Amino acid sequence: MATYDFVFNSLGLRNWCGEPEAGDAPMSMAELLAGGSANDDASSGFADLWNLPFPSLNALNEACPSMARTRDMTRGVEDAFLGVKDTLKIVLDPLTQPLSWLLEAALYISQTTPWWIMIPLLSLIAYFAAKSWKLAGFVAGTLCFLAFIDHFSFAMQTLSIIFVCAALCVAFGVPIGIAMSRSNRLQRIMIPVLDMLQTLPTFVYLIPLIFLFSVTEPKLYGIAIILYAIVPVIRLTDLGIRLVDKEVIEAADAFGMTARQKLYGVEIPLALPNIMAGVNQTIMMSLAMVVIASLVSAPGLGVLVLRGIRNLELGVGLIAGLGIVLLAVMLDRVTKAALARVNAASAVPRH
Repeated sequence: MATYDFVFNSLGLRNWCGEPEAGDAPMSMAELLAGGSANDDASSGFADLWNLPFPSLNALNEACPSMARTRDMTRGVEDAFLGVKDTLKIVLDPLTQPLSWLLEAALYISQTTPWWIMIPLLSLIAYFAAKSWKLAGFVAGTLCFLAFIDHFSFAMQTLSIIFVCAALCVAFGVPIGIAMSRSNRLQRIMIPVLDMLQTLPTFVYLIPLIFLFSVTEPKLYGIAIILYAIVPVIRLTDLGIRLVDKEVIEAADAFGMTARQKLYGVEIPLALPNIMAGVNQTIMMSLAMVVIASLVSAPGLGVLVLRGIRNLELGVGLIAGLGIVLLAVMLDRVTKAALARVNAASAVPRH
């Protein structure tokens, strides 16, 4: 006799379940002995209660075969997704194809540009972002070290993917954050979506995308990186604009500024420190996801880490991990230095 037979018997659903009622069927010897021992030993009732399983799908299915099991539910989710897969692919393919083109172009440029151009160029970008020759020298030294250990090509692949995905995160995330700051209703709708994107395990992003796109398409890992990394810039843009002093907005209204003038002339400049903090976090999360995306053919240092895990090549995995750490430190230093410049500029009183 199953544990939850009494539920279906009391509800009169035994015929629907397809089994005769417990009273109509003869009891087995084991059930008779169990019943007798229950009468003799009062503590057996407590033991049965202690071992009572939760009324899950599988437990209820034991009492009623017509109840779905957990594997039936998971199969239903899979069948539903596969049923709309072709339609989703028709809709998403043309919308996401530019992402593949951008990633392919960035990877091509990073692989064909000579090192004696790429290293000074990235050092100059770091200098103009941070206005620090020391930081520019650190970037040049890091890239030279990676080139010295023959990891420069892999590092450039990783950086090119991060630049494209982080730029798209900013391009889409900042407008979404601005729209959320304008509408409390939109904010209430978006916050659960952002919470879900932020808490989903990184590997889960790859599962539906593998069914939608070919593993050879760069947009497969590009979409996963963008979905994972876009959350901070959206949240901090919304927060930054909402934290703008109301008195400043009232002063802008008194001067007769339009909504567009207030946005670009007052709100975004005052919210820029928060927006830059979101950009910093987005870049760091993009780097973390690039390593995971190596499982679905994303090039870069993550491929070497994956090779070290699969082939148990300790040295390969550790050296590639060191390269990722150096890239993370380099990107973090540059973006934080740029954020410090923005904070210092916003702190200077304007006359």
